[in-house]
Amino acid sequence: MKRLFRLCALLAFGGALMSGCTSVGNLGIVTKPSANNADRLKSGVSFEELGPVEGSGCRHFILAVIPFGDSSFSKAVDEALSQKGGDALINVTVSSSLYGFIPIYNVYSFTCTSVSGIAVKYK
Repeated sequence: MKRLFRLCALLAFGGALMSGCTSVGNLGIVTKPSANNADRLKSGVSFEELGPVEGSGCRHFILAVIPFGDSSFSKAVDEALSQKGGDALINVTVSSSLYGFIPIYNVYSFTCTSVSGIAVKYK
């Protein structure tokens, strides 16, 4: 019985030291920032599917004052597209997460943005 009590106390303490949340969304198409994306889409340019890709970017905070890293959506998209040399992503899923360790004092926390989808190359 003492062993069970210790385990429960340890889990409760561990939960108090760590917290987090995640949100998820979907997009139809995401392209690289280039000159004529709108014209390409309007003209019905053909494309080739390169396959599924994933990318992410994280930003870390120490003592809620010292940030480093890049958690931007564009960094995650660039990382995903660079895997197969694509120009755009279709059927995109985006998730953003925030985690904190010892959240009362903001000792360390980080946020990450992740994207996944199918890379395409314009012809």
